Amino acid sequence: MAERDLLLEIGCEEMPARFVEGGMKQLEEKLNHWFDGHRITYGSIRTYATPRRLAVIIEKVADRQADVEEEVRGPAKRIAVDEEGNWTKAALGFARKQGVSAEELQLDEHKGETYVFARKFQRGLPTVDLLKEELSEVLGNIHFPKTMRWGDRRTRFIRPVRWLVCLFGQESVSVQWAGVTASNRTRGHRFLGEEITLDTPSDYVDALRNEWVLVDVKERRDEIRNQLKRMEEEHGWNIPIDEGLLNEVTHLVEYPTALFGRFEESFLELPAAVLITTMREHQRYFPVEDQNGHLLPYFVTVRNGDHRSLDIVAKGNEKVLSARLADARFFYEEDQKLSIEKAVSKLDQVVYFEDLGTIGDQVRRIRHLVKELAEWLDLKKEERTNLFRAAEICKFDLSTLMVDEFPELSGVMGEEYAIKAGENPEVARGIMEHHYPRFSSDQLPEGMIGSLISLADKMDAVVSAFAIGIQPTGSQDPYGLRRRASGVVQIMVGQGWNEITLTEIIDLCLNRLEMDGWLKREKEEVKKELISFFTLRMKALLQEENIRYDLIDAVLESDISRPRMVLDKAKVLTEEVEKESFKTIVEGFSRAANLAAKGDPDAKIDGDLLEKWSERKLFAAIKTASERFESARNNQDAREMFEAISKLATVIHDFFDEVLVMADDEVTRQNRLALLREIDRLTSGFAAFNKIVFAS
Repeated sequence: MAERDLLLEIGCEEMPARFVEGGMKQLEEKLNHWFDGHRITYGSIRTYATPRRLAVIIEKVADRQADVEEEVRGPAKRIAVDEEGNWTKAALGFARKQGVSAEELQLDEHKGETYVFARKFQRGLPTVDLLKEELSEVLGNIHFPKTMRWGDRRTRFIRPVRWLVCLFGQESVSVQWAGVTASNRTRGHRFLGEEITLDTPSDYVDALRNEWVLVDVKERRDEIRNQLKRMEEEHGWNIPIDEGLLNEVTHLVEYPTALFGRFEESFLELPAAVLITTMREHQRYFPVEDQNGHLLPYFVTVRNGDHRSLDIVAKGNEKVLSARLADARFFYEEDQKLSIEKAVSKLDQVVYFEDLGTIGDQVRRIRHLVKELAEWLDLKKEERTNLFRAAEICKFDLSTLMVDEFPELSGVMGEEYAIKAGENPEVARGIMEHHYPRFSSDQLPEGMIGSLISLADKMDAVVSAFAIGIQPTGSQDPYGLRRRASGVVQIMVGQGWNEITLTEIIDLCLNRLEMDGWLKREKEEVKKELISFFTLRMKALLQEENIRYDLIDAVLESDISRPRMVLDKAKVLTEEVEKESFKTIVEGFSRAANLAAKGDPDAKIDGDLLEKWSERKLFAAIKTASERFESARNNQDAREMFEAISKLATVIHDFFDEVLVMADDEVTRQNRLALLREIDRLTSGFAAFNKIVFAS
């Protein structure tokens, strides 16, 4: 079958940078699905995108669909053929439905009975015809969070569509969509380039490059990176590259040219974070540092064009940045006139959630929870003093002009302003650290103050949301509850606190919400949902640690209240599962658990009824293992906990070899089942061993 390359390009007005990559991936996925569904074979797919276009080149696309030959089973012969050997109405109806004549029906045997079969052959249609008829529907299924209509058309897209290219080999396919008919003509750079007539899809990338468009995203990103590197070498600078900013800038331009500008040195008196954020968030500029990491009064930007008149472009950017930095300096100076106490009091005027009061109410809940945690951890007096002060003022910078302008500086400005106001450095650092971790790979708080306030803040946010019926659904999590819950788990794993459990913290939060009148649902139901929610977050953490799926299920079936212990137990099982002896241990524990379920849950072990030597030995071994296990659990030593119960395995197998558990005598049977139930209680405190799977 003949093969040709296919080029498809959607040309439009400039798309917002944040939507370009998603649009490019959707185009690839939907075409991939369409070709597969239409039995059209193809080779590799290459994707391209700029602010003005989304495109794919699909190599070695078959000229036509694959032919299909299928056999469809109809009614049984006893229904399909009458006594005279003629086809019945049932058979004739089946033939019509399948699009074949009665003469084409055949009888054949299937599973011991004779049925009517229709054998159909469908020749594949030409790919060009299918593209003309159906490609517009594929394009219409590309979705964005925000779309628009233009003119009098019903089509919705991220931006108005201005041209289409659909080139199949050397053949232009006249697909019609969004009021545009596809051709073999594309457009170069808006100001520097011209229209281009393409002969084949393989001409696409080079032809656009000649018209000032680097359509390959990786090539464009690498070109920006290389230009920044050359600038560093030429001036002896260090230009730190924020990957998120680099990705955004890549999707803002079609032909990148880096240039630099200057700003007044007096602005360097502002905190570095303020300067960097102003440059990055408002202007999409890269900051410039010296070799010691100190900011210099320069910035780097990327122009969508060539090298002409760069000095004029630089001056324009300098003027805009100067105004932005002047605003930042004004905010900075005005904020320092506001006392911390006044800033805290203003939080009572800021709504947190309609059903959860103000941010001031939230801070009071955090402060209450932190005090309880301090009691559990038995902190020293000085630690408590600093902790309580940090908890009291942890959100004060939300009242400042700077954070109102740049919400991402929350915590950064809190630490800065607290130091300037004479607060203890540990208190100031706790204000910053209580925002950590902000995302999955972010750093954890280093100090006790930051760790405890971060834990309280994130836990309050999650519990209070659940308390009023707000929960993540599917991929939707507008309030970042999964991220916050993951932060709680990460902090508890990192700190490994023995004195604090997840369930106790949930209880504290719920009790406080109930006392303040914010709890809108039944408490035990909310608690059950929260435990399930945090269990899923721990599952995600264990998956990131490359723990085997069945071992994850095993440890999560047990006590999850101490996340660090859950992780430690999973790691112990990961080591043990590689040993030959482990299967014997698991078999013994699983057999004990299965039989234990058949006994009276209220029955107690009566030592005087233990007749066999192996029964008495098992009873003594359980007692020894229990004492050792509890001691190890108190010390949060997962390895020692496993060693304690693993010693039971041999004794359990000896017991099963000698003793008939399901004895005829009811009292004897229940006593032996009580022995097994005690084993199950003990071993399930480590993991649900019956969840562990061994290859057959």
